[in-house]
Amino acid sequence: MKILHTSDWHIGRSLYGRKRYDEFSAFLDWLAGLIESKGIDALLVSGDIFDTSTPSNRAQALYYRFLCNVSASGCRHVVIIAGNHDSPSFLNAPKELLLALNVHVVGSITENPEDEVIFLKGISDVPEAIVCAVPYLRDRDIRVVKAGESIEDKNANLIKGVQRHYADVCRIAEKKQREYGDIPIIGMGHLFTAGGKTIEGDGVRELYVGSLAHVGKDIFPGCIDYLALGHLHVPQIVGKSEHIRYAGSPIPMGYGEAKQEKSVVIIDVATSGNPNSSVKRHPLTITLHRVPCFQVLERISGKMDEITQRIDELKSKDSKAWLEIEYTGNKIAGNLREIVEEAVADTDMEIRRIKNKRVIERVINQTCENDTLDDLDVTDVFTRLLDTYEVAGDERLALIQAHQEIITSLNEEDTNAE
Repeated sequence: MKILHTSDWHIGRSLYGRKRYDEFSAFLDWLAGLIESKGIDALLVSGDIFDTSTPSNRAQALYYRFLCNVSASGCRHVVIIAGNHDSPSFLNAPKELLLALNVHVVGSITENPEDEVIFLKGISDVPEAIVCAVPYLRDRDIRVVKAGESIEDKNANLIKGVQRHYADVCRIAEKKQREYGDIPIIGMGHLFTAGGKTIEGDGVRELYVGSLAHVGKDIFPGCIDYLALGHLHVPQIVGKSEHIRYAGSPIPMGYGEAKQEKSVVIIDVATSGNPNSSVKRHPLTITLHRVPCFQVLERISGKMDEITQRIDELKSKDSKAWLEIEYTGNKIAGNLREIVEEAVADTDMEIRRIKNKRVIERVINQTCENDTLDDLDVTDVFTRLLDTYEVAGDERLALIQAHQEIITSLNEEDTNAE
């Protein structure tokens, strides 16, 4: 059985105000073509389908058009779980209709863990694999709040909750495995594992309060033959285990990912185990397929002559890159924007962001009032307020923890649910 693992599409995401629908459309068309050409039997999408919980009409149209295209191909099953950016109720709303296309959607956990156990059936309608489709586990789904808990207690209970839920789902899968014969068990998840790699500006946010609840690979049951993870945008394996992987985002979410090679994972898994192997898992063949670059992102950093020289080089190649300019010269360049905009005039290049490092440094040394929101996140703003009011010691720690809890609660709120 051939399975394709991808994640973190973030359909609808923009880059400094620039909509990126053409990129998402090109990627989804490419992916549908790859699924057909490689004879993929099942597609697994490990969360963060959309960039927000309220995707635009155009983002939704791209999503549903893709699912229709895949269902018309030889791919027999699609399994989609929600990520932390997705609205569980939004993804779940059409799930009964999508089942007619063999698209299985798991937007949130339910009271019955069996709802997350999905059979992938072959042409003869006989199960060939079992998928443990575990969606993003929200704090309130897996942990009971207790008065007087420390941040360490909360993180420990979160990890225990994640481990307990995977154990419950996999226990059901193992029982089904015994009923239907020796077929592989495929796990899915959307979480942050310990030691996971991130990139500056990739938009990956911490999932739980305290930024410490990163699970280790040991929490996942040993019956899982392959674990298809989402959330981290860098393609990577977990804890040197080849069968536990992040597919990564297929499109660079920011300039920090611009030089990163994007890929999807194709897993050729034997539908029966190897009785002579000391490892109980089914044999796997894992290959990465590079995702083409649909829009070049170019970060140019340096002195004024270095910036203009690089722009001239790109112009000579008829580049259509979107540019991020960072001026690092010693002299104050108050007319930086005019110079670079003139340099790219009459080209297909676009300037998406300009950072005048020397001006920023001078202003910051005098006052923080002119910082832009591009340079700050909500935690930075809150920290500035604590500094302004000279809050220190235990009171500062308590306020930071309370602030983190509020932000986590807001991020996890399902605005589409009644």
